[in-house]
Amino acid sequence: MATTSDIRNGLCIKHNNDIFKVVEFLHVKPGKGPAFVRTKLKSLTSGKVLENTFPAGRKIEDIRVETRKYQFLYPEGDTFHFMNTDDYNQITLEKETLDAPDLLKEGEIVTIIFNTEDSMPLSVDMPASVILEITHTEPGVKGNTATNATKPATVETGAKINVPLFINEGDKVKVDTSKGSYLERVKE
Repeated sequence: MATTSDIRNGLCIKHNNDIFKVVEFLHVKPGKGPAFVRTKLKSLTSGKVLENTFPAGRKIEDIRVETRKYQFLYPEGDTFHFMNTDDYNQITLEKETLDAPDLLKEGEIVTIIFNTEDSMPLSVDMPASVILEITHTEPGVKGNTATNATKPATVETGAKINVPLFINEGDKVKVDTSKGSYLERVKE
């Protein structure tokens, strides 16, 4: 058993007969009244995100998990195929267990969280950023760069992101996987 002081991002807990992963949390100590922890939890079975408030010091049931590195092989409908980089065993996961499936490129290394009790995969942690090639974007118009202007672009995985006007087709860009947003252009 853990307490609310052990809550951190990525912690897997059992709550309301379901397994949740802490997406974000905030310890709040108001001037009047007891402290509490405001959390955003993602269900690892249904993918739903809910907000919950725990009073400070409350016992929570944490789940023992282990992480393993897997390489993404290919998508097939709503299932995604992964291979363990240590023993080459392959597993398939549903699209709901992935946080950003549209940013996943073949050959990408991800971390999969497994429940140690029954060895069931719980969730997939993407790398903080991925490098993708722009496959389609409109040419930028010179002169309308008075502000931080962006334009829509499609990357090689089919995802659509907003990029600055100077990005062209064929450029490689670094994309933040948590927000799905442009970070920087990558030079070869």
